[in-house]
Amino acid sequence: MSRANVETLKPKAISSFARRLRLTGRGNGLLAAAHFSRFASGAGLTLALAALLLTACNRGRAPAPADQPPAAGRQTITAANGLTMVLLPAGEFLMGDNNGEADEKPAHKVRLSAFYMDTLEVTQKAYQSLMEKNPSKSKGPDKPVEQVDWFHAILFCNMRSLKEGLKPCYDPNSLACDFSAPGYRLPTEAEWEYACRAATPGHYSFGDAPAKLTACAWFKDNAGQTTHPVGQKAPNPWGLYDMHGNVAEWCHDFYAESYYLKSEALDPRGPTAGDKCVLRGGSWRTTADACRSAARNCETPRFADACFGSDACGFRCVRRAGPVKQPEPVK
Repeated sequence: MSRANVETLKPKAISSFARRLRLTGRGNGLLAAAHFSRFASGAGLTLALAALLLTACNRGRAPAPADQPPAAGRQTITAANGLTMVLLPAGEFLMGDNNGEADEKPAHKVRLSAFYMDTLEVTQKAYQSLMEKNPSKSKGPDKPVEQVDWFHAILFCNMRSLKEGLKPCYDPNSLACDFSAPGYRLPTEAEWEYACRAATPGHYSFGDAPAKLTACAWFKDNAGQTTHPVGQKAPNPWGLYDMHGNVAEWCHDFYAESYYLKSEALDPRGPTAGDKCVLRGGSWRTTADACRSAARNCETPRFADACFGSDACGFRCVRRAGPVKQPEPVK
């Protein structure tokens, strides 16, 4: 499956958004209703996406969440809705693990441009303020939103962009991502691992000892079979919380087990096609091993076969940092 051929994937949940848009009666509500009628006759996902984009800017401002701890010593930006992002510097790192699972090999050098990343996983409060729905199984305003498929994660990214007057990254027709756009998107798999490692070489951002994971993550051994409010555990060295555990996080990339054999060295963006998308970080369901910085997982974009557990899937957003520049060549 390529992102230009999304008609083969029509998440049933999209129809509930289109149905709700038909009833808004605000701003472009009539136009949204027209799009819904076409969706109901089989036009599919792309028109529902367009309908969502048409009404996003007409909603009221999102309530500010609880204060977020700053990323000490690093440049941050805080949006009007209170969500904080930290600037991650351009740099090079060793992606993967030659001692890990087959899909983590070979470890290879990657160089990335600078980008901003949410310090916290997207919460249920933040998600509901834009999407007018909370799909999570374990409810709590400051818990990470879960049971969100890949499609709804990128919808949130686009709507968050529009809310702040930024050009969205995802095209509503093809779902192609414009990496030069200033809006929000999902991190690439390389960006996610780079952020998780935070310039550390170990299995985790704090070292190699799984016994220390309880201080930094909610996972199978300590989570009590549920998610927990974001930001309660210790952050990694770059001020990012819950990169290990709590919920597994969607990445932009399609998944391919052998992708590392042919991955680009500069700002890799994953395979051009695939049936599943990448999930990273492990979750409250998983063992310590699955929470390692290099550990990879994947799921279908619409939870058609949610073996991993949809109530363990969430996300966080990234944005480009300043003008798009070509990173320095890998040495």
